[in-house]
Amino acid sequence: MMLPKTRQLPGANVNPWRGLRNLPREMWILFTAVLINRSGTMALPFLALYLTQGRGFTTGDAGLAITFYGAGSMITSPLAGRLSDRLGPLRIMKAALLLSGALLLLFPLAKSFTMILTLAALWAIMSEAFRPASLTIITELVAPEQRRAAFALNRLAINLGMSIGPLVAGFLVLVSYPAIFVVDGVTSILAGIVLVVVPIRVRRQATKAAAESNAISDSPNEPANVLARRTFLQFLLGLLLVDLVFFQIEAAMPLYLVRDLRLSESTYGMMFTLNTLLIIFIEVPLNLAMERWPHNKALALGAFFFGAGFGAMTFATGVFSVGMTVVVWTFGEMIVFPGSAAYVAEVAPVARRGQYMGFYNMTFSLAFAIGPWLGAQILERLGATVLWSAAFMCGCLAAVIMRRLRTKNSLLE
Repeated sequence: MMLPKTRQLPGANVNPWRGLRNLPREMWILFTAVLINRSGTMALPFLALYLTQGRGFTTGDAGLAITFYGAGSMITSPLAGRLSDRLGPLRIMKAALLLSGALLLLFPLAKSFTMILTLAALWAIMSEAFRPASLTIITELVAPEQRRAAFALNRLAINLGMSIGPLVAGFLVLVSYPAIFVVDGVTSILAGIVLVVVPIRVRRQATKAAAESNAISDSPNEPANVLARRTFLQFLLGLLLVDLVFFQIEAAMPLYLVRDLRLSESTYGMMFTLNTLLIIFIEVPLNLAMERWPHNKALALGAFFFGAGFGAMTFATGVFSVGMTVVVWTFGEMIVFPGSAAYVAEVAPVARRGQYMGFYNMTFSLAFAIGPWLGAQILERLGATVLWSAAFMCGCLAAVIMRRLRTKNSLLE
C-alpha cells in the first residue's frame, strides 16, 4: 500500500507535535475536562470487585450489574446523539458529567440489589451520553483537516486519565471500596464545572457549513433513517468487526496469556502499560502525519494491523513475542479510532452529526457486549488457533470493507 504524498512542514521532523498549536483554545478546554473526568475513572473497572468483595454479592450478580450498565450504554448512544443535535452537544456534556457524578455519590448508599441494578442502568445512561456529544462538539470546533489530530488529542486525554484512575483505585480500595465512587463522582462533577465555568464558543461559520454540506451521500435526498444509508452501514459493519477483535483484550487475551502460555497476571498488566505508552507518545504525531490520507486507505490499514496483531498471537510464545503483537494491533488502534471518528464527522450532515455519532458509539457498546463472551467461547470450545485465526480474518475482512468506502473527491489521491 503506497503512502499518499503529503506536503512537509518546515521543522516537522524536529517536532512532530507542532501541529497541535493550530488547534483552537476550546479543544484544550475539552482536553482538560476529559482528563479530569478520566483521571477519576475507577468505579466501573472495580464494580465487580466492589459487589463481590465489598458487598458480598455473587459473581453472577456482579456480571448482571455490568450487563445492566452495558444495556444502558447501548440504548443511550443513539438517543444522546439525537439530543445533541436538538439541544446542542455542550449542554448534553455538562448534564452528563454533573448527573453521572451525582449518581456515583449515591451508589454506595444503595442497599438492595434491585437498587444497585437501577443505579447501574441510570449511571450508564448519564455517563455514556457524554461520548457522542463530545465527538460531535470536536467536529464543530476544528477544521476538517484537523479532525484526526483533534480526535487523537481527545484519546490522549482519555488514556492519560485511564492510566491514573485505576492505579489510584487499586490503593484506594485497601482503605474503602465506597471511596472509589466518591472520587469518581467528584471528578465527574469537577469536569462538568470546568465546562460550565470556562466558556466554549462553537464557531459554525457559513463557509465551513457549506463545505460540510458536501458530505458523502448515497442519494441526492438524505434518508431520515441513518441506517438507511448504505455507505454508513458498510462503515459500521467494518468497524464492528474491528471492535469485536479489539475487545478480545477483555477476556480471551488474559485467559490465553495466563492459562495457555502460563505467563503471569502481571505480564498481562504490562501489555496494557505498553499499549498505553504507545498511545500517549505516538498517536497524536501519527495522526498529524496522516491528516491528508484518504479515510478509506487509513482505515483499511488500521483494520489490517488489528487483524495481523491479534492473529499473530497464534505464534506468540513468551513476553517479547506477545509484546510485539501488542505493538502491531496498537498501531491499528491509533489509526482506526481517531480516523473512524473523523470519517463519521465527514459523512454526517451538519444538522445530524450527533445522531451519526450516537450510532457510531453504539457499535462499540454492541461489540463490548458480545465480543468478550464470543471470544471466550471460541477459545474454550475450539482452541486458541481458531480464535486468533478468526481474529486475523475479521481484520482482513474489515480492511476490505473499509478500503471500499467512498470518500470526498478532495481527499482522493
